[in-house]
Amino acid sequence: MNISDICTVQTISCSREETVQGAALLMRKHHVGDLVVVDGSDGEAIPAGIVTDRDIVVSVVALGLDPASLQAGDIMSDDLLTCREDDDVYQTIEHMRVRGIRRVPVVNSNGGLCGIVSADDLLEFLAEEMGDLSRISGNQQAHEKRARH
Repeated sequence: MNISDICTVQTISCSREETVQGAALLMRKHHVGDLVVVDGSDGEAIPAGIVTDRDIVVSVVALGLDPASLQAGDIMSDDLLTCREDDDVYQTIEHMRVRGIRRVPVVNSNGGLCGIVSADDLLEFLAEEMGDLSRISGNQQAHEKRARH
């Protein structure tokens, strides 16, 4: 299965120049805990980093800094892992595990932002897979009873 089958397509993003306060307001408005920070290039929004609500708390609020005077680019995590929309789900999980990353922007063939996949999205997918797997035994028994009567 490809990442594009389970990623969130409605991704909220901002520019590096967005103030931290503006980023927090975007998170509040859209009920999300992260923003993908993007650079524009030929009409494509190219992921450059991620800002999370935790980044804002730990890097700005806890230090008593002014969120209106800092930019998203100042506090974003820029050691960015991205995946392509046609990447395999299990391959992406492995990359996330190795890097200890919970959110991964999904990019198209031009490198433009087209979604985001989170550890929660992947847990939901895996739970469904495990549910399907758990029904095999019961279905096998029912099939065997029908075949032998």
